[in-house]
Amino acid sequence: EVQLVESGGGLVQPGGSLRLSCAASGFAFSIYAMKWVRQAPGKGAEWVSIINGGGSGTTYADSVKGRFTISRDNAKNTLYLQMNNLKPEDTAVYYCALGGDRSASTMFRGQGTQVTVSS
Repeated sequence: EVQLVESGGGLVQPGGSLRLSCAASGFAFSIYAMKWVRQAPGKGAEWVSIINGGGSGTTYADSVKGRFTISRDNAKNTLYLQMNNLKPEDTAVYYCALGGDRSASTMFRGQGTQVTVSS
């Protein structure tokens, strides 16, 4: 059974940082591209960042480029998202998801972790 469990969300002031983690199990984590997807209140889901199975290739949405960094530790079956210089518009529920396409669609995603950026 595929399981994805996110953690690390919270309340942070504008300009602050958070690091999200996603613990994966139930599948061969290291051979799959993974991505982070977010959904803000009242809006549709959007993809944020993608990383290939080996971790050597990454892609970012224009809205987070230069501020967010996606990474993975295949030995620990864990996906990360380092978020710096956070803005109020980054407020959303963040999900880790299986897949490498530039869309919010996925067959598997976690339960999500809330990120709120507010002063």
